[in-house]
Amino acid sequence: MNMQTSAVMAPPPPKGMAQMKLSIVMMRDIMLKTMFRKNVDTASEVARAICLPLQVTQELIDLSREQKLLEATGTLNANNDGEMGFQLTDAGKARTMDALQQSEYFGAMPVPLDVYREQVKRQSIRNIMITRGQLTDAMGHLILPDDLLGNLGPAVSSGRSILMYGPPGNGKSSISNGIRDALGDKIYVPRAIEYAGQVITVYDPIVHSAVEEQVDDPNQLRRRTLFDTRYVKCQRPTVNTGGELSLDMLDLVYNPTARTYQAPLQLKSTGGIFIVDDLGRQAEPPQSLVNRWIVPLEEAKDILALQSGEKFEVPFDTLVIFSTNFHPNKIFDQAALRRIFYKIKIDGPNQENFLKIFALVANKKGIPLAEDALIHLLQSKYPTINNTYANYQPVFLIDQMIAICEFEGIPNQMTPELIDRAWANMFVKDEEIAK
Repeated sequence: MNMQTSAVMAPPPPKGMAQMKLSIVMMRDIMLKTMFRKNVDTASEVARAICLPLQVTQELIDLSREQKLLEATGTLNANNDGEMGFQLTDAGKARTMDALQQSEYFGAMPVPLDVYREQVKRQSIRNIMITRGQLTDAMGHLILPDDLLGNLGPAVSSGRSILMYGPPGNGKSSISNGIRDALGDKIYVPRAIEYAGQVITVYDPIVHSAVEEQVDDPNQLRRRTLFDTRYVKCQRPTVNTGGELSLDMLDLVYNPTARTYQAPLQLKSTGGIFIVDDLGRQAEPPQSLVNRWIVPLEEAKDILALQSGEKFEVPFDTLVIFSTNFHPNKIFDQAALRRIFYKIKIDGPNQENFLKIFALVANKKGIPLAEDALIHLLQSKYPTINNTYANYQPVFLIDQMIAICEFEGIPNQMTPELIDRAWANMFVKDEEIAK
């Protein structure tokens, strides 16, 4: 039986404006902009739109009424249990226009950076304890050398950094994805955070997989908020980058029209995994990319900069997995290699594992194994490449044979002749181009 990771402690909902640790003006203005942009007019609708408990929202509405920015409409909303409606006064509309000039942001109230830091500690990737059983379950579809899981397990549980290297086509990307699948538990991702009055959006549906919450019991008289809904409960995130990764993708993204910021990739991956695939294929030299990670990897914090040039610290709580087809000594200096905590070589399969993979793929794709074809492959073909097996080759060869059979109008089969035809497409001969 696998040991399960303990549930992450949820961020508690704020009980009043004083607990919010945001400026009152900022909270009031975001509420006014949200009412204006989303056309919501009852306290419960506004509460849902700005992701705050009804009690806190009512405090903001009362404050805005005192300041003559909101007024009651004098009509009860039949669609909302007879709730009183509210609308912007002329002064409220003027204030909202001014606020929109300063920042277009509306919707979920941001979480102050210092408050978010506490939640990051509660759900840190370094708190994860992965068992051999969990890794095996997540990678059961892969045929891996016996000692590989033994090396990967402690690396993942450390929550540090991992460099996987070795020849191409041997499943480094699949192993990275298997590590992600093994994590299993859920964390809370803020929709937006606030620093120095600036809003930085974090939740990104492309990166974050939200988990459906239980629907409120319709028989309950009051909705019960189980956690701070400024956060979204998600699977631990995975950011997967490849040759397109550049250093500027690790900086805050400023939207000059909306005057808001979007979190960089590594901040979105907080509490999860950041995969740098195909290291060495990026426009930036590998050494430069790793140098950018040195302080975050060692100190568990990253430094970002606002448009004003002001720099500030954010938590760095991410399992970074570098994957490369190059030998590490050719793309890094020793200082950089020292800072990557685990170095794991991913080799091609031996002949026994190659045959296991070949049989699994053939069975999955509905092509019967033929002993004479396999003997021909192992005795006539592989010796020409020094018996170098790779995980991608069974899929490639079998897909080629199936394509030939479909073209020739014959049942799926494997023969020495079909092996020869498939093999011819797997490699380009190193011969001179005829002039």
